Amino acid sequence: MSIGSGIRVRRVYDPPEEDDGTRVLVDRLWPRGISKEHAAVDLWAKDATPSKELRTWYHEDRTAGRYDAFVDRYRTELGDPEHTEAVQTLLALLRKGGAVTFLTAVKDVPASHVPVLVEHLEHALDHR
Repeated sequence: MSIGSGIRVRRVYDPPEEDDGTRVLVDRLWPRGISKEHAAVDLWAKDATPSKELRTWYHEDRTAGRYDAFVDRYRTELGDPEHTEAVQTLLALLRKGGAVTFLTAVKDVPASHVPVLVEHLEHALDHR
């Protein structure tokens, strides 16, 4: 699946493909049941993901209304100093060009943090 800027999004459990380019894990926790070798992760951007507190809050009750609040809260977190270095690292990687694949263990990508992160990065690239 490609989102916007050509960032490809795949499940970390899928085997690597030649056109993946740089493979970036965008989950805070390492995925269960997969070795680092099998995942073929080039970069683990865990500090660009939602905080433990936000992730826990969201997963307590995944109703439609809660997702909107989750998105707002995660966008705010992405501007926090705790996330800045990781976001800048991802922006530098995207500015270099070449294929970038974000990897995640989540099953429902559209209802996860991944589209919010991609949108945040695209906005930053468009407004440099």
